[in-house]
Amino acid sequence: MGSRRLVGIDLGIASDHTVRVLAEDGREVCRRRCRPTVESLTLIEQAALAGADPGTRLEVVFEPTGPAWLPIAVFFTARGHLVFRVSSAKAADLRRFLSRHAKSNGIDADTLARLPLVAPDAVRPLQLPDVEVAALDRRVRAVDRLTRLASEHKVRIKDLVRQLMPMTPLTGDLGAADLAVLERWADPRALLKAGRARLTAVIVKASNNHLGAARAEQWREAAAAAVELYGDHPAIAWSDLAAEVVTEVALLRAVQTQLAQHAAACEEAYRWVDVGQLARTLPGVAEVSGPVLAAAIGDPRRFPSGRHFKSFAGLAPKASETGETDRKGQPMSKAGSSLLRVTLNRAADHARKHDPQLARVYYQQMVERGADHLKANCVVAGHLAERFWAVMRRGMPYVICDTDGTPVTAAQAKQIIAQQWTVPPEVRSRRRSKKAGKAPHQAPAGHAKPDTQRRRHTRRPSPPTILTTGIDDVKQPAT
Repeated sequence: MGSRRLVGIDLGIASDHTVRVLAEDGREVCRRRCRPTVESLTLIEQAALAGADPGTRLEVVFEPTGPAWLPIAVFFTARGHLVFRVSSAKAADLRRFLSRHAKSNGIDADTLARLPLVAPDAVRPLQLPDVEVAALDRRVRAVDRLTRLASEHKVRIKDLVRQLMPMTPLTGDLGAADLAVLERWADPRALLKAGRARLTAVIVKASNNHLGAARAEQWREAAAAAVELYGDHPAIAWSDLAAEVVTEVALLRAVQTQLAQHAAACEEAYRWVDVGQLARTLPGVAEVSGPVLAAAIGDPRRFPSGRHFKSFAGLAPKASETGETDRKGQPMSKAGSSLLRVTLNRAADHARKHDPQLARVYYQQMVERGADHLKANCVVAGHLAERFWAVMRRGMPYVICDTDGTPVTAAQAKQIIAQQWTVPPEVRSRRRSKKAGKAPHQAPAGHAKPDTQRRRHTRRPSPPTILTTGIDDVKQPAT
């Protein structure tokens, strides 16, 4: 009997999981279905190990299907088995090769089980985080989601106020004083009736004396202009729009309250994971970015090198090589976490202004290689990802150095960048794209598709009544 057993599990969200067990020679051992319970998964383990050599470790393969993968990973890793969480793209490519014209849960499970046999170098054992990293990861995700949710509510509030008051005073950030005004007098008519003194008092109290009569006058002018413009037109639902604004303000306040709690817990969890706060020693990495990077990398030893972490973040360029041709300047793979990638890009835009080595990378991309700002900044983000891995792997803080490796102070670094690695304004102007869209181009011969292939969904025929009713013959019959 073979000493290797591969278990492919096609995870179900609202249905049972489909399981296929293969031997090391690709022969099917058994077929099963299971649920995320100890009893059901124990039966799968027993069926997979039936007839195998003593001490055989199962190789369990699945895709990251929502939250359904975590119970399976926890159960089998606790039993000492190998667990592989493969990307959906790899599984789809292999399934398309093995069974191009058919797809089912069983085929998906069989494909997953065969993936370690077909491409053993493409799978890596899953390492579940410890309690500190897991707590930090959940807090980071919650803070990011609540931050985006708060931004959506702010945009919605501004849109609704713009309907109520076309000359809206909300032209910048939405402050506490603005929210205090809107939750009381979102209706412009009610705002005018409130009076100048009462409105000013609310604004002064909500803004801690930073704003006052001038801001109140802006609100009154916008409300008066709206009442003059709309009048008593029936299309303007004053009360209903105002009620929706009040609801959005209440939701925003609730989100902000929860966001503050999660942010405080995130900071506490980060100090347990990154005791020396090494992540924050990198230029461009501050209060928010540090926990995100620390949660993403987890144990830095699971990445053999900085290039592997850069690829994990989706910042590595794609490869296109054939014959003696090696195409450079390929787009990024974008295969990693979008939150990690965005964090590194934002940090890179700040780091290039404080680190001469990263400034040189940005300068070379912009001046010597013809890249625009976005592409050059992504290249800097890739370099920053590698340096972050090195800092966490060595356990030593980041040191800003000149291009020759000499450590420099922050003031010296800025002076070096200003003298040697500042992109000229005329170069930046040329690199800035002013096109509204892609330029039209003619498709090469052999690539143009006929109209029947290009338009798969044909238009539905007109109803018979439209074709026959009330239509006179164009050509009159001969007399």
